[in-house]
Amino acid sequence: MTVPLPAAGRPRHVLGRVAAAVCVLGVLAFSPTLYAWGAAMGRTYTRTSVPERDVAIVFGAEVLANKTPSSYLKARLDLAYELWRTGKVKVVLVSGDNRDVHYNEPDAMRTYLLRRGIPDSKVVADYAGLDTYDTCVRALRIFGVTSATLVTQSYHMPRALATCRTVGLDAVGVGDESVQSGNPTLWRAGALREIPAGVKMAYDLLSRRQPILGKRETGIDSALGR
Repeated sequence: MTVPLPAAGRPRHVLGRVAAAVCVLGVLAFSPTLYAWGAAMGRTYTRTSVPERDVAIVFGAEVLANKTPSSYLKARLDLAYELWRTGKVKVVLVSGDNRDVHYNEPDAMRTYLLRRGIPDSKVVADYAGLDTYDTCVRALRIFGVTSATLVTQSYHMPRALATCRTVGLDAVGVGDESVQSGNPTLWRAGALREIPAGVKMAYDLLSRRQPILGKRETGIDSALGR
């Protein structure tokens, strides 16, 4: 004959299942982040120590209503400019969101770099880099970039490196931290956002999601005289 559990035993049994579920969810949430950190190990440099590569890829970020880069995007672009000025890269690929006629990250990025002094032929725009995965895949498959220096904020760099390397693009990175002191709360929010973003990265990489593609772009080839 089965003896019923005491009433006090049932809550402990339920709590055990909840605890197990929380552990599983924690592993699923943090595993992509750990993968990204592993993929980035030994691949991040300072602006002076980074090895020379032909191409820098700048990931898009917010553009203000007056069509100028936000502080985070400006910091990325300033870093890319320094890499070009010091001969660490020869051409800059700016990749961002242009889904709305009133919002254009790549043009704002390109205009900023041209005003800083990079020649028109050395700044190439990708208008369909809607997220990190799209930027990496399109750099490889549309622009023919097989090796690059990635430029973004340092908390985003592991995910960017992991994504590019997993899709077949040999990448190193230089991360910006100059904006951290200006608004530590915003910086922490961006860093925390990497956890759910890592889950999306895992889905994109495992599913091999196809971004917006199209015909082969030759702007990088022309800039490098190929």
